[in-house]
Amino acid sequence: MLQKMGLVGVLVSAGLLVGCAEGGLMVRVAPPAPIIESYGSAPGPGYVWQPGYQRWDGRGYVWAPGHWERVPRARARWIAPHWQQRRGGWVFVEGRWR
Repeated sequence: MLQKMGLVGVLVSAGLLVGCAEGGLMVRVAPPAPIIESYGSAPGPGYVWQPGYQRWDGRGYVWAPGHWERVPRARARWIAPHWQQRRGGWVFVEGRWR
């Protein structure tokens, strides 16, 4: 019984790695074009608009709407999340402050 559970664990782990690339999710279907959002004025000084993006929910792409975010420190720059095409599919790169 223990050997059977070990084999199942190995197979599940191998299946998870097939869809991973460099610590990120690999999707074989290209993301749709981004939705153009209207965002109006910032809620106050020191805010930057973080645009929405297409996220993968395991079955398909879902739009994650943009939002206003307070800048964490002087001269910080927001690098928006995006999809990069790689061999075999598309990899999601998280947004971050630089």
